[in-house]
Amino acid sequence: MELIKDKQPKEWPGEVEERRTLNLKGLGPDPEEQDQKAYEGLISTELSPEQQQRIVTPPEVFPKQRAVLAIHWHPEHIPLDLIDRRLAALYPNREVELIIPTQHNQLMTWDAYAGVEVDCYSSGFKRKVQLLMHFRADRVKGAEVFKSMLAHTFKYRSGQLFEFVDSVVDPAREERLQQGAAETGATEELVEFTRLYATRFKKLLEANEAATPAAVIKNKLFSEYFDTLRGSYPDRLINRAQLLLKAVKQIVKANFSLKYFYRASEVIEEARSVGGCIVIPHPEQFWPILLADYDVDGYEVWNPQSREYTEFLINVVNRNNRSLAKSDRRILVFMGDDTHMGEKAKPPHLQNRDKAAREVGWQPAWDDLDIKKSLIVANVDRLKVIQEYRARLG
Repeated sequence: MELIKDKQPKEWPGEVEERRTLNLKGLGPDPEEQDQKAYEGLISTELSPEQQQRIVTPPEVFPKQRAVLAIHWHPEHIPLDLIDRRLAALYPNREVELIIPTQHNQLMTWDAYAGVEVDCYSSGFKRKVQLLMHFRADRVKGAEVFKSMLAHTFKYRSGQLFEFVDSVVDPAREERLQQGAAETGATEELVEFTRLYATRFKKLLEANEAATPAAVIKNKLFSEYFDTLRGSYPDRLINRAQLLLKAVKQIVKANFSLKYFYRASEVIEEARSVGGCIVIPHPEQFWPILLADYDVDGYEVWNPQSREYTEFLINVVNRNNRSLAKSDRRILVFMGDDTHMGEKAKPPHLQNRDKAAREVGWQPAWDDLDIKKSLIVANVDRLKVIQEYRARLG
């Protein structure tokens, strides 16, 4: 493929840069050998010795941290024994810990506890929300109803991926692609380029259906495929395509059917029936859920994606707790690192820097001097939360 430069400037969102048009002659919609190899690499859950070494060797360690609280993180396809070795390196002097994985809609166990992040919907304001649910591992061995609810909801991510791809390649959904192009300032050439490689991706997905693990069939696979085109095409071009894809993805999410999701109240009721505890993550993304008066144990007041209102949320929790009778159960304050371990297995040049920098159990807001004032007033710290949550889990 030939890149042709036009010296007339084109204003992209946020900057003025050279306009680049693409000559796509000779490129067809059928995947080529390099596309197949790239796809196989994306869906592989096998870790090379180099990847394993990258997992167990963190770039930074935290010898002063003695209490480790991690109840919002995602192992993805990384074996738990490798994650355990990483944690031992991260916190060489840890004395107390509560570590529970929360895979999306998949119940996972770490030592004596099990956890999951459940996608559900709040009927009060008609949108998808997420809930962290934690259990004593022995209590969920026979929780067949709860597990069947998770199995049903697990399918939504693959369903959303197929709709996402179709929104780029299917003429019947052309308005979504055009809306995304209008929002991002994408040229016709960029739209054509994105549609062509999206078509290749769809064919790869269909041809490799039997070999593709269910856990990787999600939106991220689509964007990661476009990242494999770096090297063949300029980063600037791929970045523009990714911006367009992100805009289309948001349109898909906003219009996605709620048929996959159980009501939040139903999921909470079923989790409680097997001794589960519930925490609301990302509260600043789901403001109305805080007003729904759901039966939950705590709020996540900070994570790498939600840190603007941390002090405010701590103060709200403290004020509400003060109004409760002594016999009432208090709302606990949590912080979540929202680590995605699969990000660390990628080649460094393909990693999302923000996500790759997250570590299980590392939540610097606990030690932020300004935030710490609110924590002291609320009589909250990591050790107290660990002790109280353990007691509730039984």
